[in-house]
Amino acid sequence: MSPPPEPPSSDKRITVRTIIIIAVVCLLALGVKSCFFHAPSHPKNQPGNTSSENDDTQPVAVTAARRGSIPVNLIELGTVVPITNVTVQTRVEGYLTDVLFTEGQHVHKGDLLAIIDPRPYQVQLEQYEGQLARDQAQLGQARVDNARYQRLIKQDSIDAKTARDQQFQVEQLEGTVKADQAQVDSEKLQLIYCHIVAPVDGRIGIRAVDRGNFLSAGQSGGLAILTQMQPISVVFTLPQEQLPEVATQLREKRELKVAAWDSSNTHKIADGIVSALDSQIDTSTGTVRLRAIFANENEHLFPNQFVNAHLLVKTLDNVVLVPSNALQTGPSGRFVYIVNNNDTVDIRRVVPGVSNETTTVISSGLRGGERVVTDGTDHLRIGTHVTIPVAEKTDLSPGSSTP
Repeated sequence: MSPPPEPPSSDKRITVRTIIIIAVVCLLALGVKSCFFHAPSHPKNQPGNTSSENDDTQPVAVTAARRGSIPVNLIELGTVVPITNVTVQTRVEGYLTDVLFTEGQHVHKGDLLAIIDPRPYQVQLEQYEGQLARDQAQLGQARVDNARYQRLIKQDSIDAKTARDQQFQVEQLEGTVKADQAQVDSEKLQLIYCHIVAPVDGRIGIRAVDRGNFLSAGQSGGLAILTQMQPISVVFTLPQEQLPEVATQLREKRELKVAAWDSSNTHKIADGIVSALDSQIDTSTGTVRLRAIFANENEHLFPNQFVNAHLLVKTLDNVVLVPSNALQTGPSGRFVYIVNNNDTVDIRRVVPGVSNETTTVISSGLRGGERVVTDGTDHLRIGTHVTIPVAEKTDLSPGSSTP
């Protein structure tokens, strides 16, 4: 009798199972590969192909050149300078007894600002007036004596020398009285100077001396600074190369408009006019100074403030205008991309003129109504087909620009 068969071991069962799993995976992989390689593909020239690798059409932004007007502005750095800037001084010495203004106050010409103690000058005035009265009395007596002597000399009743001396005495006393009168007038003037008044209209600044202090005539720093605020001026410099055109316009028009913008050149502060052109060019900088006057009703212009002066020299009319970003620079100079009627691109060399922040004048090389590319120029070349947004096509329709 033969022995019973032995049961298969667990290692053999694992090996068979692994082989089956690998076989299934291989079959699945073969099926996927077969499906992938036999999937239909569109040929490159098939109408349904939308691949952009073989599409040379470039999307661009287009604007029509137009005829219009553009102002010619020169932008120069300027400084706000008061037309009148006065240090309020005392012309006599003495103690400051009263201060009648408030710092920052607007005052008018002739307003009383402060008082110097007038009593010493009043006493001096009375002394000079007494001296004048005495000398006037002596003069009166000398004149009476002189009149008597003149009668006696005619009668040959007095020595001629005595009569002559009396006449000289009268003339001397007349001189003394005149000097006394001058001293009286001087002291009256000193009393007037004890009352410090505003010499001009303006805004008074920070007080330099407090009440109770002793002031000297012409003291350094004075009592305060008085600045005329309305009107006020802006002084700015102009390069000598631009002087002939500005001077010509100034002679023809008598005045030129100017606008003051803040130091960042983003906000307009006020409008004014150029009132004066300096008489000489600064050789160290090659510039000439101009002064513009501003009414400054709201006092937005402040003394010593830095501003940008926008000087309107003239306005160019009926010139060809394009956006500044349409201009390109190449080895042969400036040019623009123009779009033909078949939506292909061509290059047009142009001569640009004056420009502002957004617009440039084309002096030659372009006509009004021609379409220029303003955006999307990176991959353009002559003959490239371009696409234009529908909205821009509507804006550039015939009749929308003046050639």
